Amino acid sequence: MHQPIRKITTEIISNRFFRGFALSVLCLSGSQATAQTGDTAGPLHLLPAEYPTPYGAPEVESIKAVLDRVHAFLDENSASIIVDADTGKVITDPEAIKGNIALGEGAFHITGYEWGVTYAGMLLASEATGEPYYADYTNTRLKLIADIAANHGADDPRRSPIRSVLNPDSLDDSGSLAAAMIKAKMNGLDAPVEPLISNFLEYISEEQFRLDDGTLARNRPQDNTLWLDDLFMSVPALAQMGHYSGERRYFDDAVKQIEQFSERMFNEDQGLYMHGWVQGMEDHPEFYWGRANGWAVMAMVELLEVLPEDHPGYAGVLDQLRAHIRGLVQYQDGTGLWHQLLDRNDTYLETSATAIFAYSMARAINRGYIDKKAYSPAVLLAWNAVATQVNDAGQVEGTCVGTGMGFDPAFYYYRPVHLYAAHGYGPVLLAGAEVILTLKDNEFEINDSSLQLKE
Repeated sequence: MHQPIRKITTEIISNRFFRGFALSVLCLSGSQATAQTGDTAGPLHLLPAEYPTPYGAPEVESIKAVLDRVHAFLDENSASIIVDADTGKVITDPEAIKGNIALGEGAFHITGYEWGVTYAGMLLASEATGEPYYADYTNTRLKLIADIAANHGADDPRRSPIRSVLNPDSLDDSGSLAAAMIKAKMNGLDAPVEPLISNFLEYISEEQFRLDDGTLARNRPQDNTLWLDDLFMSVPALAQMGHYSGERRYFDDAVKQIEQFSERMFNEDQGLYMHGWVQGMEDHPEFYWGRANGWAVMAMVELLEVLPEDHPGYAGVLDQLRAHIRGLVQYQDGTGLWHQLLDRNDTYLETSATAIFAYSMARAINRGYIDKKAYSPAVLLAWNAVATQVNDAGQVEGTCVGTGMGFDPAFYYYRPVHLYAAHGYGPVLLAGAEVILTLKDNEFEINDSSLQLKE
């Protein structure tokens, strides 16, 4: 019978003759070992680690190179013109946007919540790098949408290429785009987006289904269902509208959503949110889907950005953000990425959630919401991991496709990933831009072999 390894090791080390030899063997790692043994042994703690992801603070230039590749890919693959659908002729005069029209060819739609995130990401990239072409990407397409709405939408909204903008019927149609339009308008966008913003906010505030206590909800896949995703599909728009209009009711509603979603869906022990909550269920299965947790943490960061500090809900939102970030960092993988289901390491590593976490945590650091000494290294590791997922063509790899809600693990384990899952692009732009701002305001060093904030 084989003796336990611990017992054998103890017996060897207790023998003075073998003590030095045993310690060398235990410290070294087979063929990986490069230091000598005996009296000439080197400082083993300085052996280089074989990290799967580049380790250390990235250079601003390297981040910008990633953002440039993403910009170039999206600029080529998302529509920036209007055409006559019958002749293919490009329409340049807004007043000529009549009849049967279409958006120019592109692999991606330019409406919907994914593109609201992308527009916001381009604006932030322009701010962080000083390059106008990122903001131009956003302004060109938002002006396109506004011109269609002003000159074509009233004729026959059902035939419009932007019908989800003209007649939104979900939070997915409304919140993210509204927030991006307000940001762009406040950043100097010259386009008539105000009627669209008002239309979106009216939908969120007056038309979207809610529970009796005012919590935003859906009647799918079950009646009276809360989707964690909807924090992002509503709160940033409400917050930005409160800031833009000066009307406190929008802030009140945004804070209420954070509070009431968190009461039902936040697991304080795990520091994570479940993806879905159904009022009619006696028990509530807790699947901590990565991207939904990303939407939640980003919603809180975006709210705090504009929420007046004297608002009675400010302290509670800040505490909730901190509790969530403490939970999230516990589950970061050694690669720097997070898993599809955050607490299940046998699910795949997923890019969009990681990018959202990197952005949100970097933004929280840059705004002083969380301790930069404690969290900056995790943020930089996350960005380094995200950067490895952007290929030479500027495509974002490893992003889960659009995902509904499930109550069994297989649903989440086997959701496909795809290069054209639009959910990955905006978060990568946001993350890279915010990390650039972090690097501009802070210095980092390798201190005793690990990445640290430099005093």
